[in-house]
Amino acid sequence: MILQADSRIKQLRQARGISQSELARIMSVTRSSVNAWEMGISIPTAAKLVELSLFFHVSTDYLLGLDSSESIQLDSFTQPQKELIYALLSYFQKEIDENASL
Repeated sequence: MILQADSRIKQLRQARGISQSELARIMSVTRSSVNAWEMGISIPTAAKLVELSLFFHVSTDYLLGLDSSESIQLDSFTQPQKELIYALLSYFQKEIDENASL
């Protein structure tokens, strides 16, 4: 079984429209760590996998390639529709984060 964390992290990051540097800041790691994850040089720690799964709204099994379906069932949507949903989730997450910091 081949773990797919590298391609899944990159795909999810790009779908969100964020850079490696932005994801690194959000995950409290270096940009080179995110790059290494995406190139398959290293894999995130268990704690970072959980953080990534929460951030991207997918299961850790999905990130690792053990499960092919996303936590939110988007299988019947087109890629542009998925990108819109990810953008909406990102928007709502930013609102939650902003309200939590008040």
